[in-house]
Amino acid sequence: MKKTIVRIEISILIALIIANTFSFVGFSKQCDEIRNKVLRMHVIANSDEEYDQELKLKVRDAVLREGRELFDGSLTADDAEEKIVPNIDRLENVALKTIRDEGYNYKVKIYVANEFFKTRVYDNSVTLPAGEYTAVKVVIGEGKGKNWWCVMFPPMCLPAVNNDTGIHDVLNSDELNIVNNGQRYSFKFKILEICEDLYKKIK
Repeated sequence: MKKTIVRIEISILIALIIANTFSFVGFSKQCDEIRNKVLRMHVIANSDEEYDQELKLKVRDAVLREGRELFDGSLTADDAEEKIVPNIDRLENVALKTIRDEGYNYKVKIYVANEFFKTRVYDNSVTLPAGEYTAVKVVIGEGKGKNWWCVMFPPMCLPAVNNDTGIHDVLNSDELNIVNNGQRYSFKFKILEICEDLYKKIK
């Protein structure tokens, strides 16, 4: 009798492990779809000194103004590189002019890359899972300071956008459930972040 009970308990435990494993695999796949649909911007300061942090924001504003026809909320992760690359020279030039006007001689580099981000909560409501996202990167000088980041598509942080596309127009219902319920999935987000971080280090 006792052996039977033990077998039942072991069977239940195995079933729970398998169910949780499949559940996490499904969750991970949905997070991957979210990452593929989101475009981010990443502006990295030369250092954490107050003057470099202030300069970072001035460079950000100058780049967004110069590229306003690109950063109007319609630029997606799929077409970011195609549209940004032909305009990099003028975007870098306005960034450099801003840096020089402020009295610094830092270099600046703007490019599109797959960038690893940890789990982030945006505007206290939307949780974006850890992993690699397509990002427009603006690196000032040594690029060793704190960064400013935002979600460019769907547009959630741009100062002026010409369309009303929202996150609900880009993600499906299951994906929206994940990003809008960060607290409910906090444990899975943490496990995913650990897994993604390990994958980034070994690949």
